[in-house]
Amino acid sequence: MKSSFAVDAKCARLSHPQARPRVLDLFAGCGGLSLGFRAAGCDIAAALEIDELAARSHAINFFKNAPKELIEHHAKPRNIASLEPAQVVAEFGLGETAEAIDIIVGGPPCQAYARVGRAKLREVADHPRAFKIDPRGNLYLRYLHYVDLLKPLAILFENVPDILNYGGHNVVQEIVEVLDGMGYEAAYSLINTAHHGVPQMRDRVYMIAYRKELGATIRFPRATHNCDLPLGYAGTRAVSLKLINASDRYAFVKPDTGHEGLPHAVTAREAIGDLPAVTDHLKGKLKRGARRFTEAIPYRRTAWENLSSYAQSMRSWPDFKARDGIYDHVLRYLPRDSRIFKAMMPGDEYPAAHRVALQLFQTAARRRGLSPSSTGWRSLHDSMVPPYDPTKFPNRWWKLKANAPVRTLTAHIGKDTYTHIHYDSDQARVITVREAARLQSFPDGFVFAGTMNPAFRQIGNAVPPVLARGIALEMISALRTAVSPARAAAE
Repeated sequence: MKSSFAVDAKCARLSHPQARPRVLDLFAGCGGLSLGFRAAGCDIAAALEIDELAARSHAINFFKNAPKELIEHHAKPRNIASLEPAQVVAEFGLGETAEAIDIIVGGPPCQAYARVGRAKLREVADHPRAFKIDPRGNLYLRYLHYVDLLKPLAILFENVPDILNYGGHNVVQEIVEVLDGMGYEAAYSLINTAHHGVPQMRDRVYMIAYRKELGATIRFPRATHNCDLPLGYAGTRAVSLKLINASDRYAFVKPDTGHEGLPHAVTAREAIGDLPAVTDHLKGKLKRGARRFTEAIPYRRTAWENLSSYAQSMRSWPDFKARDGIYDHVLRYLPRDSRIFKAMMPGDEYPAAHRVALQLFQTAARRRGLSPSSTGWRSLHDSMVPPYDPTKFPNRWWKLKANAPVRTLTAHIGKDTYTHIHYDSDQARVITVREAARLQSFPDGFVFAGTMNPAFRQIGNAVPPVLARGIALEMISALRTAVSPARAAAE
């Protein structure tokens, strides 16, 4: 395949050993993918994010040494639905549109996948505003439009497992076929972060694509850790992979899930056990209200060699090293639940928590001599027992296991954190913002704009940076290998 001038120019630039690939992060959030690609040697040229606080988090972390005016420029929320690629390139001063970006990364929303299909996806190649035809949030068409006009050498696409079987069709495979028509070779896999050094069992789909003329080999990172996923993950994966078959037209790559010779998956204790204990809520010192990140909390006095290797990496990530402490070690005010958290066993879910609450309540009612018919009995019950039906909300609560990775962090932790109750019964609490960041593999020097709830949401929405770094290293290696031969062939 003959290269375009833009592709040749990018290959020529990247053939120099010191050149850093330029990344555009679409639907960037606070920057999990950006952080991984920066750690792999890329420049984050620009990011598009519609959420105001997430966009600010991205700017203050990736442009923190820039003049204030430039930080504010990058912190501006931007809507991909109303911005053309040429506008973005001009806004950020990136040069010629088709030569500006080497790699596009991102995970577009998937609300309307089930209602679109191949015909609509293919329109994007010939109709640059095809996504406008269907008003139901088909922002992944916008993602493809950016690919079509910016012609990056490489692409990373991330999404939830449901995208592989959404309304009875495999959306990623359909995107692979559209990219084929645009001149890209693509493949995808279903990767769990616990196999790649993240203390969390999080399944996500990752698709990598390269310009065909590069002849680059698509490789996903090998597992670095061994983890036996719970049975529920196997069932969910089976449903997601139902439409994958052995036909050559499918570009699915079976993920590497590790082996017994690898280190065990990073555990919750290894991830957050070195952080300061939080007990103010048990002493009546925690009140309702917004939690701001203005108070530094010193680390525990622990010798460096006694920290887990994971904790060491979170404190010493290049350009994001922690100082003497952390500023976002804050949690929600849940006065009713501390006694329940304390009595729960590791791995307990909401039905067990509800039983614990009932037992605590019954003991308290007997001690006070209250009868079931009394007003005091009902008042005490309502103050001690959560109101949710235990038969309908089994996964609403979960207490971490100290010696295992945690369950998936999602954006829902921006509303409550019952899904991640600290394993330490003496602290009797849910996790803090910084603990959530650690479990998502954000280093301690990474800061979040806004207050507690928005920070939790940003963390839950992010791609874990440690896995992003592993994927980025594979992609940069493939590009470095390919660009010189591709340039020579073009000449």
